[in-house]
Parts: sequence; structure tokens; C-alpha cells
Amino acid sequence: MKILEVKDVSKKYGKKQVLSGVSFDIEEGDMFGLIGPNGAGKSTLINIITGILDPLNGEVLIGGHSIKKKPIEAKRLIGLVPQELALSEDISAIDNLNFFASLYGLSGKKLKEAVNEALEVVGLTEKKKEKVKKISGGMKRRLNLAAAIMHKPRLLILDEPTVGIDPQSRNNIFEYLRKVNSQDKTTILYTSHYMEEVEELCKNIFVIDEGREIAYGTLNSVKEKANGTVTIEIKADNINEDLIEKISLLDGALNVEKEAGTLNILYERDKVNLDGLIKILQTSGAVIKAIQINELNLGEVFLQLTGKKLRE
Repeated sequence: MKILEVKDVSKKYGKKQVLSGVSFDIEEGDMFGLIGPNGAGKSTLINIITGILDPLNGEVLIGGHSIKKKPIEAKRLIGLVPQELALSEDISAIDNLNFFASLYGLSGKKLKEAVNEALEVVGLTEKKKEKVKKISGGMKRRLNLAAAIMHKPRLLILDEPTVGIDPQSRNNIFEYLRKVNSQDKTTILYTSHYMEEVEELCKNIFVIDEGREIAYGTLNSVKEKANGTVTIEIKADNINEDLIEKISLLDGALNVEKEAGTLNILYERDKVNLDGLIKILQTSGAVIKAIQINELNLGEVFLQLTGKKLRE
């Protein structure tokens, strides 16, 4: 069953077109990634899906209910974890959750059970009486997640949930998302500009840039759109700008980047000439330590499809 249907959605701010005919579906129980660079239209699209904004054209259905025509029925099925923390800093973690639970219409025993279960899911039971301003940024992110799952939504939407947190807190959030997905069969819509997160978490993805679809499907099918390319990773000493320029002019070299003592070259698969590349490195005075040819990761696929880095 389709839990979310986005049909030909467009949006303008004044004369600026920020979404252009966006369409995709999410099956119930999926872990789905919505990815694109900052300013691609992700947050605008999330605001339309959740009924905060109206589209210029198109329609959004949640569990078969139109978010515009039947907002109450549709919104009951959603849990939203916004990018900005939706918490009161001056009250305790449990008081924050009590407030959100009451907004969901919970009361009495059901409210208490929902709050305690959410705290347990995100690992904050021992911190429940702490004021929010006293806990770490990672814990605040986890509490933000707890506030969105107490009513057991069928669709949990997360807008850049790991911005500004440490790797351990990020891993904790991933653990909790997998738990609610497997135990409660909650569908996850995860937005991010961190491709490695989406590769780790999601089964299907929609890639957006400048308000338009770039790619849509399973992780493997999206990668296959750029299967004519590979990356060549070269570890070497004495890498200089002159060498980088020479490599960038080679037939088939699409992009060359230097990071510390490593060159990463995006190359057309059928034009790879390792002998020629090694000769240029040696004649330029580079001391080669290792060369490796790699299949593209999702970030490199995005670069290949758009000509941009994801964080641009």
C-alpha cells in the first residue's frame, strides 16, 4: 500500500520556481531518502507534504487522504521531526513530551505510557527530569524524535535530523529509526544532504536539485544511471596544481579533486588509461604510493548527474 503519493507538485515564491512537477510514491514500511543540496527544494517539499504550505499545482495524498482536502485525516498519520528543534529549553524532557502528547489527543494512562515508551525508544529515560537546556545537542535531537513518535505515526518525516551533532548521536538516531521501522512498521521519509547517511539507511531514494527530479528509484537503479563512470583514487607525494591541471585535461577525466595526499579522479569507464595516467604522475615528479579504481558512491553519482557536489 502507498502511504505517500506526491503528484506533479509545483511551487513558486514570487517569480522564483522552487519546485517543478515533482512526483514520487512511498510504499508503507519503506525507508525512503529525499536528497539534494541545500536550496534544492527539500524543505519546501516537506512543508507541502505536511500541509504547512499549499502547492501551486499538484496533490499530496497520505494514506489515501488529500493533505489539502482532508487535512485532519492525513495529518493524524504523520510524525514530523523538523530541522529546527521544537522543544522548550526551560522545562524538563518529560514535560516537553507531556505537552506534545496532549496535542496528539492523548491523556491519562495512555499519555503516560506513550511518553515513557518514547523516552525508552530514544534512550533518554534517565534524563527525563533534566531541563532541555542542560542536555547535549545529540540528546536534544533524540528528544525531538521522541516528540514525533508518541502517537505511533504511519509516516515519520525527518528533515535533516543529524545537522550539528556528533557521529555517536547520529548512529543512535539511526538505531532508533531502524527500531521504529522494524517494530512498529513505521514508514520513514528521511531528508538529507549527506549521501553517506542515505546509503546507510534507505532502500529507495528521490534525488532533487533546483526543484526538479534528478533520479528516483532504488539505490542500485540510481547508481546505474551513472554506471559509465568510475573513480580513481591515487595516493602520492608531491601533488601540485600543475599536475592536477594536466590530469583534468586527459580524455575521459570528468573531475579531479585533491584531499591531503590523495587525488580523486572521476573518469569515464571506457576511457581509463592507467599507463598514461601513471606516466603523467611520474614525469610531474609525483611519488605514487597506491592507485585504486572504485565504483561510485552516491555522492559521486550526484556529481556525475548534476555537475555539482551535494554540499554546494
